[in-house]
Amino acid sequence: MSTSLSVITESPSSLDVDAVVVGYHAAASDAPQPASGAHDVEAAFPGGLSRALALLGARGAAEEVHTVPTLGAITAPVVIAVGLGDAPAEGAGVDPDTLARAAGAALRARGRDHARVAVALPADTAERAQAAALGALLGDYAYTRYRTGEGTRSPADDIRVVSAAEGAQAAVKRAGTIAGAVNLARDLVNTAPVDLVPEDLAAIAEQVARDNGLAVEVLDEAALHEGGYGGLIGVGQGSDNPPRLVRLAYSHPEATRTVAFVGKGITFDSGGLSLKPAGSMDWMKSDMGGAAAVLGAMSAIAQLGPAVNAVGYLAIAENMPGGGAQRPSDVITIYGGRTVEVLNTDAEGRLVMADALVRAHEDDPDLIVDVATLTGAQLVALGTRVFAVMANDDSVREDVVAAAGAAGEPAWPMPLPAELRSGLDSAVADIANISGERWGGMLTAGVFLKEFIAEGVRWAHLDIAGPAFNQGGPHGYTPKGGTGAATRTLVRIAENLAADRD
Repeated sequence: MSTSLSVITESPSSLDVDAVVVGYHAAASDAPQPASGAHDVEAAFPGGLSRALALLGARGAAEEVHTVPTLGAITAPVVIAVGLGDAPAEGAGVDPDTLARAAGAALRARGRDHARVAVALPADTAERAQAAALGALLGDYAYTRYRTGEGTRSPADDIRVVSAAEGAQAAVKRAGTIAGAVNLARDLVNTAPVDLVPEDLAAIAEQVARDNGLAVEVLDEAALHEGGYGGLIGVGQGSDNPPRLVRLAYSHPEATRTVAFVGKGITFDSGGLSLKPAGSMDWMKSDMGGAAAVLGAMSAIAQLGPAVNAVGYLAIAENMPGGGAQRPSDVITIYGGRTVEVLNTDAEGRLVMADALVRAHEDDPDLIVDVATLTGAQLVALGTRVFAVMANDDSVREDVVAAAGAAGEPAWPMPLPAELRSGLDSAVADIANISGERWGGMLTAGVFLKEFIAEGVRWAHLDIAGPAFNQGGPHGYTPKGGTGAATRTLVRIAENLAADRD
């Protein structure tokens, strides 16, 4: 059952809900100070809720959460107080991303019996109302497909955002759409690979397309062979589950620009014959995180309706070491005719992406953005929370990084050094899929992909290897497991193109 999301203006102290979320700021005194939206609840407690929070050790630090029984002080039985950090300067408001992360932390802390939640955080503008709603929905995410028993925690039935801001209704509705897209991507990443082989992911994409009015085309293994998609065929030939290429399309009658998104969809990556060690394999169900982000973003774009044409490609395969698997030193022919010497079968993502990138040119896009869990080197360079952005144009890279920041996703610009290209020279083919140079693996992978972008076509590459799957504990609105990384960024890129269509 989906969560009901609404905007209300009533005082949170009188709401008939199971829990009320309020915010507190850190203060020079021992007791945290109530943020905007919390004052009615603060005043309803004898001596003030802040005094009770201080006794519990609360200081108002960002994402610090304390649950307090109200004992009849307000209508709701429980208050969830969440820290917002230092109070903003006079005349300024709480940063929207701080607000979103606080809302997410608060919703993660709610009890299983708290099915109806009011979020009374500082939502004095439409942007902050949207942030509170988005953070609440993302933080309340729960993947329950394989859970059994009564202890399973399901998402809330009802989330009400307290805000009287102009435009709050539309902003909160948008938050619901974006959260739905991100949580779709999370669900796909969290699905066990036995239940999400390439054919399954393609079928889900077809259903998402039908539900959202998107045009859809699926190329099966026969069509891929006939069309010369050597990357997808080569990577998939070691698996009993053949590859797929999915094309989704959204069009708008007033659009003057087209963006093409390309997502890596390796539903499980064993490494192929260049087998991964066991400790690096157990989370490789997440290697389709790029395709999941593209699918989620395309669903949101269709619902939001920006005046842009958007095309999404999901390059889907399973990389397994079966008897038919491609071998190190095999040469494959990418869609369009270029040949690649496969020196390492665990550098497979760039092969399926090359096929899809070349195909994406046929849509005559103004911009191509690919997103992939491409390299372990991304984690070495940027860690688990910040994805990398590379591009063949400085302004494109800057625009994508800015779009990510505006969407609330940390991203960092990275270069594509020309000198790394020589490391990809092959003795027998047009290019090799790996370099003999140990260092700069993330950048080298970007340089490889750039080889399949035509001169004059604007392109950006997002390496989301670390941020796509949270192997640590949950934080803010980010759960353990699939995160839906880059989904919001892709939506913002499409909206920015629509706004700049003149």
